[in-house]
Amino acid sequence: MPGRSRVHIKSSVSPPMVEFFIRSIPCVYSATYAKETGNVLIYYNPKVSFNTIKKFLQQFSVKKKEEIRPYTWRKLVPVAACTAIFLANWYIQRRPFALAVKNAGHWAAVITSVFTSLDVIKDGILGLFKNRKANANTLTAASIFASLYTKNPGSALVITIMSTISEYLTEYTSEKTKEYINSVLELDTKYAWKINEQGNEEKVAIDQVRAGDTIVVFTGEKIAVDGVVSNGYGKVDESSITGEYMPKEIGEGQQVYAGSVLQHGQLTILVEKVGNDTAISRIVQLLEEAHEKQASIQNKANRLAEKMVPVSFGLAFLTFLLTRNVHRALNMLVIDFICGIKLSTATAFYASIGRAAKQGALIKGSNYIEEMAKVETVILDKTGTITEGAPVVQKVISCEGYGPEEVIRFAAVAEKNSSHPIADAIVKQAEEWKIEIPARDENAQVNTVIGKGITTFLQGKQIVVGSLRFMNELKVNMDHFVHQIEKDENLIYVAYDKTLVGVLSIFDRIRSGMHRAVNQLRDLGIHDIIMLTGDKRTVAKEMARRLRLNWYHAETLPEDKVTYVKQYKRNSTVMMVGDGINDAPSLAHANIGVTMGGKRTDIACESSDIIITSDNPKVLPELVGLSKKTMNIIKQNFIVTFLINGGAILLGALGIISPIAGAAIHNAATIGVVLNSARILWIGGEKYGTQILHPA
Repeated sequence: MPGRSRVHIKSSVSPPMVEFFIRSIPCVYSATYAKETGNVLIYYNPKVSFNTIKKFLQQFSVKKKEEIRPYTWRKLVPVAACTAIFLANWYIQRRPFALAVKNAGHWAAVITSVFTSLDVIKDGILGLFKNRKANANTLTAASIFASLYTKNPGSALVITIMSTISEYLTEYTSEKTKEYINSVLELDTKYAWKINEQGNEEKVAIDQVRAGDTIVVFTGEKIAVDGVVSNGYGKVDESSITGEYMPKEIGEGQQVYAGSVLQHGQLTILVEKVGNDTAISRIVQLLEEAHEKQASIQNKANRLAEKMVPVSFGLAFLTFLLTRNVHRALNMLVIDFICGIKLSTATAFYASIGRAAKQGALIKGSNYIEEMAKVETVILDKTGTITEGAPVVQKVISCEGYGPEEVIRFAAVAEKNSSHPIADAIVKQAEEWKIEIPARDENAQVNTVIGKGITTFLQGKQIVVGSLRFMNELKVNMDHFVHQIEKDENLIYVAYDKTLVGVLSIFDRIRSGMHRAVNQLRDLGIHDIIMLTGDKRTVAKEMARRLRLNWYHAETLPEDKVTYVKQYKRNSTVMMVGDGINDAPSLAHANIGVTMGGKRTDIACESSDIIITSDNPKVLPELVGLSKKTMNIIKQNFIVTFLINGGAILLGALGIISPIAGAAIHNAATIGVVLNSARILWIGGEKYGTQILHPA
């Protein structure tokens, strides 16, 4: 029918993504895909013919194929060519063929080895003359030419085959990391449904959307902006941002992020950030920068690799002088320690950063992986890190003839315009009890005293909400009531007209999984786990007791937190975990600063070395365990590389193995250690992200 068509599509992609891709076609209004039948119902502009829609679908499928295939084949061509020529020449030289045929096989092997190694030879020669020092490719080029000089092109082919495979594996691991970032984090949304001046939905290019605009997102679409939901309700998959696999229920007033997918429902969003300002763009930028920040062990590996180049040339020259045997000397060139050390170390760090990103943790550089493996002390901020950072009113104790509702009403008058978490708890309690909050006096200001409390006026009388010390400073009458209060609770006092009217017991729940995270950190060898908090000592003591922490420091100001971090740094490697503005200085001074949680502040993210985008504390021990595994694998690779290549050099110098065997052993060892590093992407550990099964 005009403007309505049903198409059968075979796809392994989830139904919401199929619908999203089809909706991205400019003339399409909506698309509904049924997984059971494989049919998609498309509504589009009646003026557009179905053939036009069909062409768009065909272009999309062709585009996807073209993006993947060339890369794989291009990388396999040199390996396939060298392998085929090596086997053909080996067969020809060992059979009674005519001399012309044997010469043809020999020269085919020579030409193939040189042609497939042109990039390596070029880089090796340029490095020698331009930088006035030999590099790994100089050594590889020399071994290829030496093999050809001794009329042994098979050795040159083996060097090319296996070195290409080892480099390909390194590149593959790096690409797998980037592939995850690009496939999950890349904002590939080209269009958005923008509400125009007439209040109608209009499909526009995403670069036409600005902060302050309003857009609508439908089921199956990827959200293209950071913003706040102004209307609607839905389930959003935020796994690309937070690493959490469970979809999140989103309603009016809640934050949404670019890159997440609306699985069900419909949302109207007030746009706050677009393009490079979105959270997802900053995440991608951080991950790209992470590859440039190298760990000290990686720098040492690179320096060691550079120093081993002249050693290999020296060994080759010395072997020739002592044995006068070119083939033995050639073994010194085809066997080196460079590739195994350099490639496996880089691969290990690439894989580790990629694995962490998959779990919703952004590591800003491989140097922090190395540092994290040495951590002996973990310092945790309390509010927002150990606890959920969303306190609730646990109990209301009233006095002087006032009821609990009146206590909440007085407190809400002072706190309703505050952004403090305790203020949120009080206002939410008022909403839950359906208490109408009166407006403060017309000219009354709200005065906040940091660390103490808040005051304002209602009907000409002062309301005071705050700590016991604040009440005493303002000479509030409360002596008759203090004995009823349990000292171990987190209490907020409420006074009206210089008289205490009630007390609120505020409770901030410990994050789900925090107990387990602390136990797992101890299992990983971290025995000093400490809490810093601005809360009073009785509350901090109870929290530390529940989590079985080693120690706690209560009633700390931001500058106090920095002092404690510096003290612990004198004797151990310190990881500081926090989320707020007040944590930023201590995060910056710790050996490793970690920002955790969906309520983390921008300044805390800037000050930290690692960002955990979810609220899952179990990611902490997973990261520490990952760093230790990474460093252990790197050490394994060092030992294996030196043992195998050292043994091969000795056997080659004694003439026990041929240059072809030496090249095979060396490159096989390199491939082995690179694969050992690459397994970081898949080795065990708890998974925090799993595939979502979308209902049709």
